[in-house]
Amino acid sequence: MTPKIYIIDDDVQMAEMLSVAVEAGGFTTAVFNNASHFLSETTTDNDVILLDLNMPDMDGIEVIRALAGKQCRSSLILISGNDTSVLHSAEKLARAHSLNMVVSLCKPIQIGMLQQLLKGIVTDEFKQQNFANIASSVFTAAELSDGIRNEQLVLHFQPQISLDGGGLVGAEALVRWQHPDRGLIYPDDFIPLAEESGVIDELTSWVIEHAIQQSMCCQQSGMMPRISVNISARNITSLTLPDQLTGMLMNNRLDSSVLALEITESSLMDELVTSLDILTRLRMKGFDLSIDDFGTGHSSLTHLHRVPFTELKIDKSFVTNMNKDDEAAAIVKTCIMLGHELKMKVVAEGVESEEVYKMLVELGCDIAQGFYIAHPMPSDELVPWEKSRADSATLQIRG
Repeated sequence: MTPKIYIIDDDVQMAEMLSVAVEAGGFTTAVFNNASHFLSETTTDNDVILLDLNMPDMDGIEVIRALAGKQCRSSLILISGNDTSVLHSAEKLARAHSLNMVVSLCKPIQIGMLQQLLKGIVTDEFKQQNFANIASSVFTAAELSDGIRNEQLVLHFQPQISLDGGGLVGAEALVRWQHPDRGLIYPDDFIPLAEESGVIDELTSWVIEHAIQQSMCCQQSGMMPRISVNISARNITSLTLPDQLTGMLMNNRLDSSVLALEITESSLMDELVTSLDILTRLRMKGFDLSIDDFGTGHSSLTHLHRVPFTELKIDKSFVTNMNKDDEAAAIVKTCIMLGHELKMKVVAEGVESEEVYKMLVELGCDIAQGFYIAHPMPSDELVPWEKSRADSATLQIRG
């Protein structure tokens, strides 16, 4: 089905101008100067909604609430002449309602940019739709457990480099499920099932075992990157975890420094006493502890004060936009200062441009991770990638 671009703006001239520009880009539009009239429309998952926040009869916030009530899955673009803080708040509200929020734009709108944005959204939307059809299939715990035992899981590794010199310092292990019938499935679609069913312990053991194997391969090739592994909420309430990890490393004659454990803030919310017990023992055994997605949890400072973290990982939602969002840049700067004051290394994930990379260097951030550096890659590509990088750096020095 061909996607339709819905334009909701009470300014008749503005709405018509946007319609002409969007149709010139090859799209079909429907214009509404009254939001309540638009809400009687039936939209599809492939459609895009351009919504002005400032409307007299029914404002954009009310429309967002109504779209959430209808469980609308169309892509949403917010536009406004208000300051950016209002747009950001509205954007967060849309995401909190689980709407398919894409971006917010300040008026005046750059037409060329809007046309390119819509083309990108439509392309990605069809990809997301295909993926959603796969993800909507119901996986069973038994199917996932069989997948683990039959080696259907794969690890991809995203390099982490030092911002003081550019050397490889680590890699994050990211698990995927290579399903024989449904293709590559990403963790968001099977981790919740693993946690609810108790398969998460089996899954985590598999991930750690294969992360350790990759660490050994790297060391045999003369590389010593630290491998970071995500630990779920159930894992950090398992009293056997510290001894289990130590035993796995001892069996492979590896030191605990080769493994870093990433824990999200949200996973610390429940059973904090048990989590503190386990995380403190892990730290005593020499494991690095990283607080992941920092800034998105509910009690960040409390967690930093109570848990012996060695690393603070700034959430990518702040890092990616820091070159065009002053508030995001201020948050990143504050996180770096806070981490350093607490004697922690600071990792910025979501580095997707040279401009952001340079900003992080100037702010004194320690480690960077993101598409600008490298996309996640299969395990057998990590060592060749780093060697190619090192060879290029040597040639540049000689040149």
